[in-house]
Amino acid sequence: MQEKAGFIPNIFLAWAHRPDEFRAFFAYHDALMEKESGLTKAEREMIIVATSGLNQCIYCVVAHGAILRIREKNPLIADQVATNFRKADISERQKAMLDFAVKVSQRSSEVGELDIKALLDQGFNEEDVWDIGAITALFALSNRIANMAGIRPNEEFYQMGRSES
Repeated sequence: MQEKAGFIPNIFLAWAHRPDEFRAFFAYHDALMEKESGLTKAEREMIIVATSGLNQCIYCVVAHGAILRIREKNPLIADQVATNFRKADISERQKAMLDFAVKVSQRSSEVGELDIKALLDQGFNEEDVWDIGAITALFALSNRIANMAGIRPNEEFYQMGRSES
């Protein structure tokens, strides 16, 4: 990771003291975040940023906000999505995706057929719906671990994707 990013993200250092859990978490992370699907890599990051903002996880908002800015080549998008995705410069399809993710994050017991139908009507398929929910759930775990452990974002994340330099 240090070779790729130029630094070791603090989340890696925090999880490293529990190697079995580290491997399990990042195996599931990679299975969700790196596979081919109907969600773009930027859309996956949008899910993380929007729900992490609601879960008050500074680490995930800042770190995944940096990744979102880079993937979208847009220095403003992460701040918009983290604060109020309904006012962000994203598509109606993406807003529907984030509405669903937020409901899974905050009120999962209320998710029903109409919520899934709303996504299908936006062109998502059933696998995409599962991915939206699974990404949301995995990062709910991550948000809680990061908050519980007091994991702070690396300073490098704050400027990534904000300027040409």
